[in-house]
Amino acid sequence: MLELDASLVDWSRAQFALTAMYHWIFVPLTLGLGILVAIMETLYVKSGNEEWKRITKFWMTLFGINFAIGVATGIILEFEFGTNWSNYSWFVGDIFGAPLAIEGILAFFMESTFIAIMFFGWNKVSKKFHLLSTWLTAIGANLSALWILVANGWMQKPVGMVFNPETARMEMTNFWEVLFSPMAVHKFLHTTSSGFVLAAIFMIGISAWYILKGRNIVFARKSIVVAAVFGFVSIIYTIFSGDSSARDIAHHQPMKFAAFEGLYNGSEGAGLVALGFISQNQADPSNENLKDFAVKIEIPNILSYMAFLNWDAFVPGVNDLIRGNDKYGVLGAEEKIKRGTVAIEKLTAYKDAKKAGNTAATDSLKTEIMSKDFQNNYFKYFGYGYIADPHTLVPSIPLSFYSFHIMVVLGGYFLFFFLFALYFTLKGKIHKKRKFLHIAIWTIPLAYIASQAGWVLAEAGRQPWVIQDLMPTMAAVTKISTSAVQVTFWLFAVIFTTLLIAEIKIMMRQIKIGPKTEGGESHV
Repeated sequence: MLELDASLVDWSRAQFALTAMYHWIFVPLTLGLGILVAIMETLYVKSGNEEWKRITKFWMTLFGINFAIGVATGIILEFEFGTNWSNYSWFVGDIFGAPLAIEGILAFFMESTFIAIMFFGWNKVSKKFHLLSTWLTAIGANLSALWILVANGWMQKPVGMVFNPETARMEMTNFWEVLFSPMAVHKFLHTTSSGFVLAAIFMIGISAWYILKGRNIVFARKSIVVAAVFGFVSIIYTIFSGDSSARDIAHHQPMKFAAFEGLYNGSEGAGLVALGFISQNQADPSNENLKDFAVKIEIPNILSYMAFLNWDAFVPGVNDLIRGNDKYGVLGAEEKIKRGTVAIEKLTAYKDAKKAGNTAATDSLKTEIMSKDFQNNYFKYFGYGYIADPHTLVPSIPLSFYSFHIMVVLGGYFLFFFLFALYFTLKGKIHKKRKFLHIAIWTIPLAYIASQAGWVLAEAGRQPWVIQDLMPTMAAVTKISTSAVQVTFWLFAVIFTTLLIAEIKIMMRQIKIGPKTEGGESHV
């Protein structure tokens, strides 16, 4: 078992979570606003209406402010893989580094090249080339997300690789399998479409503020129509891609699936907890993570269908996954730990034989380790060999459960929000619906809450794994002093908070100025 300072792991996780959550404040708005700006400029080029050009320029300015600050946090996030998670970077650098390198070379290059034309090329290049530059900038931003989410999807479900005992590293064998892994594809589609939803809500909320102030009414109405249509299509797709993602999780991360539904004991025809409140009482006295429900409303059979497209399918619960369930072929944690320990012992024996120069033993052990039987029955559970207590395999039930349900409930609300925004605007009633306009403004922070909740579920729900079943978080961390991580945690907290405050102030100032005419003056 691995001996490591638990506080070092906790602070390293906290620092990475801090950076990721701040970074994700900026990213979804960039993903969606870039597409919305491109759509609006397309309307300008097609119609020749200067009002669409003015609308495009205003939202483009907000896009640029958000984009610049998002890049800063993203760079720090990638550096932390080397500074705080060097064991992880060593173990899977050949695989994880590939999509990140492509993101830097291709996607970011595309963004940085065409964003200059997008902002400074007005009246210097043709309308169509400027439009192309805007679309390429928007596409480049989403391609950046693609490669990062491919890397993250691989961590959730490792595919297309083989373990090399000589280097003790994972090596990629099939790039296309990594790229088109269902887990990666669904994660990309769900994440980007949720960013589109957030950007649409942001645009509607800001436009609602203008209408309440009696300013830029035509600008605001046109913006709301485009954003509402775009947002409605996006939220529909977000819901469907989320359903596919949940099915992936049920198959490949059953503990996370059980955690976000608070399913302690598996059953056939398992019900979905539509609404529930977790008490401080423990469902299992031996495990502090297993909190009981004070009250819950459950819809029968829905969870079974969500997971396996079968109303009567068996869905394993937390206890099944820890203790095992022979009836349904669920392997228990103790057995996985034994098999993982065997995998680690074989690797250690191979390294010792190689060091001693025992060629026969080295060749024999390498053949055994690389055999299909060993890979499927032992190495598959390699990471469990580092686990001392099976109960640590259970993530925080309350955190997973509430994150999932907050995301789902808000997603349902957004669906109706876009419908009402579009209906009121097309009927010419939006300026009279002052309550709705106020709601629209307050929906902006709700969109950010839903977006953050999704990532909390994705990352906290898969603990203790940094790579599912192959590497626990405690084995991935860099062995540095805890105090060094603490210092940088608070340093980053101050820097990121300052950046966020600066962005909000700059955004608010630009919003108060409002869209400008070609002469440069704000049009009230």
